[in-house]
This record gives sequence, structure tokens and C-alpha cells, in this order.
Amino acid sequence: MKQTASEASHSMSFWDQTATWIGANANNGTWYVGGVLAALGLGGAMKVLMITGPVAYLLLALVGYMGFQTRRSTMALTNISFGRWGSVGPSLVNVVQFMGWAAVNTFIAAGSISYLLHDLLGWPVFGQRGGLKGIIFGILMMSILHLISISLGQRSVRIIERVGIVLVILLVLWETWAVFQTVSLNQLTQWQVPVKFHLPTGNAIDTLAAFNLAWVTAGADFTKFAKNKTAATVAPFVGGTVGLFWFALVGIIATIGAAVTLHSFDPNASDPSTVASRLGLGILAMIVIVLTSTTANAVNLMAAGTALTNIFKRLRLTPALWLVTVLATLMTLIPLWSNSFLGVFTMFLDYVGMILGPEIAIILVDYYLIHGAHYTDNMFANAPRVNWLAYVNWGLGILSYFLLRQVGWVTNTVGATVFAMLITASLHLVLSRLTVKLRNTVPENN
Repeated sequence: MKQTASEASHSMSFWDQTATWIGANANNGTWYVGGVLAALGLGGAMKVLMITGPVAYLLLALVGYMGFQTRRSTMALTNISFGRWGSVGPSLVNVVQFMGWAAVNTFIAAGSISYLLHDLLGWPVFGQRGGLKGIIFGILMMSILHLISISLGQRSVRIIERVGIVLVILLVLWETWAVFQTVSLNQLTQWQVPVKFHLPTGNAIDTLAAFNLAWVTAGADFTKFAKNKTAATVAPFVGGTVGLFWFALVGIIATIGAAVTLHSFDPNASDPSTVASRLGLGILAMIVIVLTSTTANAVNLMAAGTALTNIFKRLRLTPALWLVTVLATLMTLIPLWSNSFLGVFTMFLDYVGMILGPEIAIILVDYYLIHGAHYTDNMFANAPRVNWLAYVNWGLGILSYFLLRQVGWVTNTVGATVFAMLITASLHLVLSRLTVKLRNTVPENN
């Protein structure tokens, strides 16, 4: 029997939501971000991780409540904050960025498949002469797995997260144990970052913020299916934070462990496949990387497909999911034409952070402060075509981020993201209320 919309909207339990958000962060991208943070040293990386992660996932919980209250996706919610036609802008950003995240995870997992093919069939690994066929085969294989994972829409995503999270927990516990068999905790804490590779704290915060804020813009896509308010708010916060801490920590200690073992540190070689190979973690580690890519990309592709349906209202979710999966596969080929995957990844995060921080500030301010934490069906029906004020404030927020990134003390301390979000939130709140006040004081023409 076909499930009704009302039943579907209440079908995800606290565990389903928690598993979804652990799975969202228990992936190659989180590991790779941990490898990037390793350029702060263990202590510095842990400090940035412990502060930035919970703050970002508090915002995820706030968006999660919005989805639960309205039973709409995050991009559908922007029909009020940005306007019915204006919501196309944020939706297009979500389509592109989540296909980008899917491509990042796929490329890393394809690297693992390249190592597996080397061990099993003797094929050259990617980066060696003749290694291109291995990475391309890996990309095609991952894309097939992704098509299977999203074949039934939200139902198949839930199934793969339920099964995948158990396997991920078991395999990564082994992987964490294997790392500590290679290096000691004392060696990890005593390791010093080479000066030429040192990462400014503010830049590290911006990098991690960009990674975390991406999930905030997809929060309501899943919490609109939550059974209750706790499943819509607490579960995403707990799941996202646990997944982030766990996998970023694995990335940090694995990258530093490789540096200690080999007496060299190379940020360009901090991807999971290379680190696992350098530490001699074997075939099972490569399987972990492939598995986590599948669970995470089920969420990425679901978010991209949902955003696409907000742009093309008549497009159904399942065809949208197939379309974004194919496009994400094509995007996965981009790093093949770059000498540095790290360079492509960092540039991607810079653009994501610059755009998403101000956008999220507008979405939250509009709902919680301007509309008193309550959207109604009537508000959606009578929303303006375009809220130009939101676009102006969004643009000013992006500009402030860009300018703040040029300020030394900002990049060395707390980063530009938090300031850009506060500036955007203040502008949107003050100017929106001022606009309403002016509109109410101008007499109507008789």
C-alpha cells in the first residue's frame, strides 16, 4: 500500500534521524577535513573541532525545528524569506554544493577503489603511470552504488543509513584501533607542524564552518519527516556532532600518525586513501572508505534532489535524484585536471563558506525573529515573488566575508564566517523591521 504524505511526514524516529546525521558526517569528506585541520597540530585541531562543530549543529537543530513545524524542506522554507521566485537562488546553491560534496566523497572513495584494484589485480594506483583507468573505474562503480542508494527516495536513504551506520561503527572502531597500534598518543601530541604548512586558526575555523554549514541548509529536508520535536532537533544535533567528532578525529590522528611514521607531512596526501595506504591499514580500510562514501552521499544527493524540485515544481523527487547523481558523477572528473586535489577542495570550501553563512543567517532571522518562529500555509500562499531586501543583505554578507578574509587578525583568530553571519543577521533584522515600519506609516492612496 502506498504511504500517504501525512504518514510519510511522521515516519522518522529519533534513531532514524540520529543515524542519518551520523551517517552524513561519518564519511571521507569529514576525514579529509580532519586531515586539513592536522596542520594545526593535535591540540589546535581539537580546539577548533570542539568549538566550531557544536555551534554549527545548534543551527542545524534550529533549522530542524523549522522543518518539523512546517513539514517543508529547507529550500521550500526560503519561499518566504527570499520569495517564491527568489527561492531559486538558494536552491540553486544547494543543488550545486551538494553535488559538489557528492563528487568530493566519490573521488576519495574512487581513490580507495584504485588502491583495491592495485592490491587485487596489480593495476597502478592513481597518481602513477597508467593509474587513470583505476580512478575512472572507481568513479563509475561508486556512481552505480549511489544510484542504488537513492533508488527509492527517502525510504532507501533511511534503509541504507540504518544498515550502513552499524557497519561503519564496527569497521571504523577497528580502523581507530589500528592507527593507535602504529603510533602512541604521546607521539601524536608531541608532533609539531612544519612552519611552512602551518594553518592559521581563523582559516581553519572558516574551513570547518563551511563544511558544517552545508548540512544546515539541508536540515529540514529530513526533519520534515520526524515523528516528534525531539527527533527533529536533538537527534540532528547529536548525530551531526558525533559523526563530525569521530571521523574528523580519525582524519586528524591518521594524518599526524602518517607524518610521525614517515617523518614527513604533506597536506596534499591527507586524503583517506593515501593515509590508509601509508599507514599500511590494508584492504579493510579501503572498504570502510567506500562504504562511508555511499552512506554520506545518500544524504548529499537527497539534499541536492530536493532543492532541484523546489526550482522545478513539477519535477518529482526520484527523477531529480537520478539527475543530480549523473551530474555529480561528471563533477567528480574535475579533480583529474588539477595537480592538487587539496587545492580544489579548499577553493570549494572557501566559496561554500562565503555564500552559506549569510544565507543561513537570513533564513533563521526571518523565521525566528521576524515571524516569531511560526510559518503558516497562508504565508506560503501569499509570499512575495522576490524579497529583494534578502538578496541585498545576502550580497552584503558575502562581501563582508570576502573583505574580512583579508584582515590578518581575523584569519589568525576566529575567522570571517561568524562575523559575516552576525553582520548579515543584524542587517536583515533591522532593515526588515524598518521597511515594515515605513510601509505602515505611509498613508495609502484613496
